[in-house]
Amino acid sequence: MDPSKLKKQYGDKLAFWGTVSCQRTMPFGTPEDVINEVRLRIKTVGENGGLLIAPTHILEPDVPWGNVLALFEGVERYGWYDA
Repeated sequence: MDPSKLKKQYGDKLAFWGTVSCQRTMPFGTPEDVINEVRLRIKTVGENGGLLIAPTHILEPDVPWGNVLALFEGVERYGWYDA
């Protein structure tokens, strides 16, 4: 499922939890890939609220620790709404 499309279609009726891929980005991406996905999800799915950014499911043991740290870094860097 494409979270951006779902947000456009149902964003006024649903809240979204997750959206950061734990099958592709978290285990196989670089830390930069993780930060970029966090930024994209916050920009598209988080627009006007309704997003709790997180991995889509549990993180398996094959996820590099650097990618877990990058997830937090991306949230700290981009996870703010303009007041």
